[in-house]
Amino acid sequence: MTDFSITRTAFHIPDGVIYLDGNSLGPVPLAAEQRAREVIGREWGEMLITAWNRAGWMDMPRRVGDRIARLIGAAPGTVVMGDTLSIKVYQALAAALDLRPDRKVVLSDSGNFPTDLYMAQGLLRSLNRGHELRVVAPEEVEDAISEDVAAVMLTEVDYRTGRMHDMAALTRKAHEVGALTLWDLAHSAGALPVDLAGAGADFATGCTYKYLNGGPGAPAFIYIRPDLAEQVEPALSGWLGHEAPFAFDPDYRPGRGIERMRVGTPPVIQLAILDAALDVWDGVDMHDLRRRSIELTERFIAGVEGECPGLALVSPRDPARRGSQVSFAFEEGYAAMQALISRGVIGDFRAPDVMRFGFAPLYVGEDDVDRAVRILAEIIATSGWDKPEFRRRSAVT
Repeated sequence: MTDFSITRTAFHIPDGVIYLDGNSLGPVPLAAEQRAREVIGREWGEMLITAWNRAGWMDMPRRVGDRIARLIGAAPGTVVMGDTLSIKVYQALAAALDLRPDRKVVLSDSGNFPTDLYMAQGLLRSLNRGHELRVVAPEEVEDAISEDVAAVMLTEVDYRTGRMHDMAALTRKAHEVGALTLWDLAHSAGALPVDLAGAGADFATGCTYKYLNGGPGAPAFIYIRPDLAEQVEPALSGWLGHEAPFAFDPDYRPGRGIERMRVGTPPVIQLAILDAALDVWDGVDMHDLRRRSIELTERFIAGVEGECPGLALVSPRDPARRGSQVSFAFEEGYAAMQALISRGVIGDFRAPDVMRFGFAPLYVGEDDVDRAVRILAEIIATSGWDKPEFRRRSAVT
């Protein structure tokens, strides 16, 4: 059994803070600062450009990708790191459309993270080949998977409500009609067990600054089903995705397998911090994590519904259909969240009225849940949110 009292000691949580926003940005792993110092001082500082070879910088995207592969049910050699999640979504969708040239529909849902939809809109517009982005309600996705669909592009866990799609069932339905699947794991990786290989997923992408605690701007990852990897022609054919980058060939030749999805120079310092952050996962069983996550979210829901009747649960009540976050709707949700943050309980807000709370068992425990419920109840009961400073909107909500 995973001992989460030990994993908690791997993180810096400021005194007095209950951190329920790891679904947006994970806290600092204690090993991260030392690893960054090592890369800056010993590797970059002393080795200079020779560190690309001597310190293994060039291999980091693949090596770190293999560490993440274990957490998402992927085989070694099928995940590579680099760039941002938006770029990886673009790459995956472009590849999927090239593999299904006779189909013109990209199917997604209204719960998808907006940037995924934006990237799809931009890609389809630039292709100018008559494609359609078809967006349906989350519960309508399965019935909407038809033989004109080239790719089903979904975020497994809804960023706003925590609603979770059935990856295996939807992938199976897509394959039955000849479509491909693209899964965004931004709110899944590090939050719950994922089985890309078992589900037969074709493509997957994800960020690493949420539950994986890689830090702001941490690089994203991309996965391709192994039997498809050699068929993919990268839309973004960067030099590090070339078969032989240092041959400086004027013509692009894709690298082998997942390596062809590399684009530009890897962010070495961020990758090193992420690598250090992943150390904590070496002793974590993902099924233990999931059980603990459900215990914490169920405890929070029961507490809030008992103490704050004015808040409405918008996350699925069935924990099997919910990720590791809980969302409540409240008309004054933005101000109430700012009041909570001022009291040391950090969650976040999503328009128009959603108060969102993430539960990462690596560092969140039952005492955190109970204290957060008590403070929220006090704020709601006393209208403690009703102050000008709490209503003032910041750039990031």
